[in-house]
Amino acid sequence: MIAVVTGASSGIGEATARRVAREPGWEVVLVARREDRLRRLAGELGGATVVAADLLEEGAPAAVREALEREHGGALHLLVNNAGGAWRGRFGEAGWDNVKRHMELNFDAVCRLTEALLPALRASAPSSIVNVSSTAGRVGRGNSGAYSASKFALAGWSDALHLEEREHGVHVGLVLPGFVATEGFPQRELVGRRATRWMVTSPERVAEAIWQAGPGGRAERYVPRPYWLAGALRTLAPPLVRRALGGGAAMTPRTRGDAD
Repeated sequence: MIAVVTGASSGIGEATARRVAREPGWEVVLVARREDRLRRLAGELGGATVVAADLLEEGAPAAVREALEREHGGALHLLVNNAGGAWRGRFGEAGWDNVKRHMELNFDAVCRLTEALLPALRASAPSSIVNVSSTAGRVGRGNSGAYSASKFALAGWSDALHLEEREHGVHVGLVLPGFVATEGFPQRELVGRRATRWMVTSPERVAEAIWQAGPGGRAERYVPRPYWLAGALRTLAPPLVRRALGGGAAMTPRTRGDAD
């Protein structure tokens, strides 16, 4: 069984690669920009296919597809679209350019890679795709609208893609993390306070949710699980959510990275 994990050089992607590699009979294709970190991880896993690529580049999807064909005969049973990033900025100041770079990385690149690998997923069915969105893909906040827009788009597209591909034996799951403590973003302020500690999760817990939303067949998973309340309240009581959130900072404040 073959899995492709993007953003695999650190954080959620690295934890997901380790989680998949623990399963008997599974092999992992690691995709990210930092080849040195991918090769180190491959060694720790006892072997994995490494594809050093920036998914914003035109030829990146073809490079991943060619690696699958060369190393694994074109088989693919799990695609984890995890690579992404975020940049803070209010629309009045950051403008369309900030929206554009979020959409290019968090949505367009995911669609392009999925399109390139969809024939392999169909041919290997039953198979699955897991798209890593965000709680910010259900609830938008001030100063992170561009990020939310890209993750909202990913969530909506995932639902439609599942309906289109289930007849081909391809399941599409969605994972919506909240705050995640990673190497670059340890979330010390939230972790340091007892009242907010529950809001932070680990890459390993997100990786487990990814496995459940992929081979496990779950439609979607929030991590931590109580975050589903935010999405539910946004649907049931939008004025209340607006008042509660005000014009606060980004839901998941991050810079561009391989981890998510």
